[in-house]
Amino acid sequence: MVLMDNIQEKMHALFKNNGVFIKVNKDSKIFLEGERAKEIYYIKTGAISISQETENGKELTIRICGPDSIIGEGSLFCNLTYFSMTAKVLEPSTLYVLSRKSLEHLLVEQPHLMVEYMKWLQTENLKYQSRLRDLVLNGKKGALFSTLIRLSNTYGKPLENEAIFIDFPLTNSEIANLCATSREMINRMLNDLKKHHILSFEKGYITILNLQYLKNEIACENCPLQICRID
Repeated sequence: MVLMDNIQEKMHALFKNNGVFIKVNKDSKIFLEGERAKEIYYIKTGAISISQETENGKELTIRICGPDSIIGEGSLFCNLTYFSMTAKVLEPSTLYVLSRKSLEHLLVEQPHLMVEYMKWLQTENLKYQSRLRDLVLNGKKGALFSTLIRLSNTYGKPLENEAIFIDFPLTNSEIANLCATSREMINRMLNDLKKHHILSFEKGYITILNLQYLKNEIACENCPLQICRID
């Protein structure tokens, strides 16, 4: 969950002043699906994926979270005491850790911050619903196209001729997990898009050459940018 600008400083200060600062290595797990949810995490630096295992054993990556994101927030102010997803470190990261009970108490003491937090949580729910809609309704190709659009909105840097460089390295397996499909299918679809000059890729980095094509193919509704994101 990426923090909105108007509360970013306050939430950062909240975790910094009351939490514990930790460093985590690449490929380590912050928490596991089914594990008791006792803590909330604020990402200071790095990147962490939030994923869920499907019934057939495949991994579905729900989000890729960067700096100023909070993870593990789903257990706050509810009876849910177990994590429903797994958090895996994609690159060396630093975080502030705060117990769930402590954060609940701090928010209750600051009603204005509680209101902002709930607005922000609703935005996160809309992002999650939008992602699931695209995965279910648009098929495998649509899942890839919508994922590329979300990646461009989250990590994209504009280049000449309206090209967009996605400044975040991803393997084809990681893209497949974002699309709930196989690496082999992603390989074929990416190569086809490259062949038709829709995108290019090198050493894990993708450059989208024709974003409008991707939007047209899935009848993109041009959702607000705070919703159409991958984090």
